[in-house]
Amino acid sequence: MFNIVLFNPQIPPNTGNIGRLCVNAGSSLHLVKPLGFDISEKAVKRAGLDYWDKLDLTIWDSVEEFLQNNDISKMHFATTKTKKPYFQANFNPGDFIIFGSETKGIDENILNKFKKQCITIPMTKNGRSLNLAVSCGIILYEAIRQNFDNFDLNQ
Repeated sequence: MFNIVLFNPQIPPNTGNIGRLCVNAGSSLHLVKPLGFDISEKAVKRAGLDYWDKLDLTIWDSVEEFLQNNDISKMHFATTKTKKPYFQANFNPGDFIIFGSETKGIDENILNKFKKQCITIPMTKNGRSLNLAVSCGIILYEAIRQNFDNFDLNQ
């Protein structure tokens, strides 16, 4: 139903947990290189438990390749560098919800190019960011909430 995209993920358990989230939400996972780990690494599979083989996974060689081969108008860029809360975005089936690496986020040049498509999870000034897997879950399930009539529980 939706596409979760990770630009340059660094932490295997986060990616494994996000893979599990995608399987349970009927969503696809796109990993954009460089990755901070080997995709076959035990930690990724362990975090994804027995879900990894059910995952609809696409691996892209670069951010440029990903952006050139997908509909930019269907992209939402999650960042702490905007004021627009994720729940004000309009999500439609097939949309891409994009997250940056755990250490750097999404490159600022990309954020500047697609400012109107940037969304954030509101947080107090006491925190700098949330865990990547938690952030994916929050935004993905808002997208599902907005489109629940199209959500296939039998998938």
